[in-house]
Amino acid sequence: MLRNSAAFSGFTVDDIVAAKAFYADALGLDVTEDHGMLTLLLGGDRPTLVYAKADHVPATYTILNFPVDDIDVAVDELAARGVEFARYDGLPQDDKGVLRGLEHDRGPNIAWFTDPAGNIFSVLQQS
Repeated sequence: MLRNSAAFSGFTVDDIVAAKAFYADALGLDVTEDHGMLTLLLGGDRPTLVYAKADHVPATYTILNFPVDDIDVAVDELAARGVEFARYDGLPQDDKGVLRGLEHDRGPNIAWFTDPAGNIFSVLQQS
């Protein structure tokens, strides 16, 4: 029944105005707004709904991953736009905040950051 449904994901924020500015300006995403909700127009025609919730609590896991061709280029560009990368205790991240899994055959090169609402995102290079 749902096999061919054009399913999409969504998540909450506590401030739509701050979220829209961050997603559009810092991340460079195409963002639309309708009825007080945002739609992130991601590659491959994959919309993601973002809506305000008064008692928003950010997830404690990565809610959206952005595959990139070159992690260093992506991290440098995002940092230049004001994005701050998270550091996690116990993970061998470099000075940019990148966990270099590819160099140790332990998964992708990945770096995490949060939006103004505290939701966790990543950029990752898989090969």
